[in-house]
Amino acid sequence: MAHIQLRGIQKKWDTIWGVRDATIDIADEELLVLLGPSGCGKTTTLRMIAGLEEPTEGEITVDGQIINDVDARDRDVAMVFQGYALYPNMSIYENIRFPLRMRNIPRGTHDQRVREAADMVELGQFLDRKPAALSGGQCQRAALARAVVRQPRVFLMDEPLSNLDARLRQAMRVQIKRLRRHLKITTVYVTHDQIEAMTLADRIVVMDGGTIQQIGTPDEIYRDPANAFVASFIGAPPMNLINGEISHGRFHADNVEVQNVDIDTEGPVTLGVRPEDCSVVKSGASAHNLTGEVFGVEPTGDITFLTLKAGCGTMEIKASRDYRAELGAQETIAFDTDHLYFFDAQSGQRIRQS
Repeated sequence: MAHIQLRGIQKKWDTIWGVRDATIDIADEELLVLLGPSGCGKTTTLRMIAGLEEPTEGEITVDGQIINDVDARDRDVAMVFQGYALYPNMSIYENIRFPLRMRNIPRGTHDQRVREAADMVELGQFLDRKPAALSGGQCQRAALARAVVRQPRVFLMDEPLSNLDARLRQAMRVQIKRLRRHLKITTVYVTHDQIEAMTLADRIVVMDGGTIQQIGTPDEIYRDPANAFVASFIGAPPMNLINGEISHGRFHADNVEVQNVDIDTEGPVTLGVRPEDCSVVKSGASAHNLTGEVFGVEPTGDITFLTLKAGCGTMEIKASRDYRAELGAQETIAFDTDHLYFFDAQSGQRIRQS
C-alpha cells in the first residue's frame, strides 16, 4: 500500500516552531500513533503528510516518491477528523458515497462499495437515515466508512474519538483495530489519549514541544521510557517521579530512601516508580522505601487507587481491591526495586543502571 518516510521535517511560522527535525519511517500497513499533549506538533505533522501544511524544511516520501509538492487531493489519502463532518441533508448512504462521486469512480461500482464499507462498521441497517438520527458513535462509524469506501493508500486520523464518551471510545477502538487489520492500509493516528495509543498502535511516536521524544512499540515505550517526560506521560496513573539525590549507592529524598542503587551517578537525580510497582506494607516493616499520609482512596472494583502525600510530593499507588484506609492515616510503602527508573535531574534523560 504505502511506505511513508519523513526526513528532517520542520515546520515554523515566523519565530514559532510547530515541528523540529522529525524523522519517522512508517512501514507499509503499519498503524503509527502520534501521541503527545496539545500543541506538541502531532496534528501539524499529520497535516504535512496530508498536504494541508507545507514543511519549512525536509522531505516527505511515499514509496520512495517525494510528495512535498503534490497537492493534497492527489496524495490518495483519506482523513477522519475529530468532528464527523457529515452532510446533515444527506442520508448516511449518500455521505459514504460522496467521495466516490467526487473522484468520478464509475457509478456501477458505487452501491456495492458503499454497502461493503457500511457493513465493515456495522451500519448497514442505517443507510437510509440522516446523521441527526444517529448516535455519536454511529456518526463516527459513518465517517470511517466514508474514508474506507475510497480504498486509499493511507488513512490519516486526527483524534477521531475525542468527542465520544468513555464507553463509546472503547467500542470504537475495537472497531478501528478490527477495520485496520482487515483492510491492511498504512494508518497514521493522532491522539493525546495514551490509552488509545497503547491499545491501537504498532508503534508510538511520543512528541513534546514539536520534538520527537521517543519512537517504539507500546511495550517499549511503557517499559523502557527514554526520558522523564515519556515516563510521566505513559501510564494510568502515570509514573511517580521523585526528586532526590544519590550518594554512595543510596537514593534519598524527604521520607524516601532506596539502598543499593546500581548506577554510576552521584548528586541530584529523579527517581521514577510506577504505581503498580509500589505496595502497602505494615508499619515498621524493615523493607520499605517511603512513608506518607493517606490523601485519597478510590476503590474501582478490581483495584484501589491510593494517593499519598509525603515530603517528596504526591504519590499514586495501585493497591489491592479490598484496601481501605482513613484519610490522614500514615502508610508505609515498599518499591519493587527491580523496576525503578532514574533520570538526570537537569535534562530528564534516562540514566541506565549498571
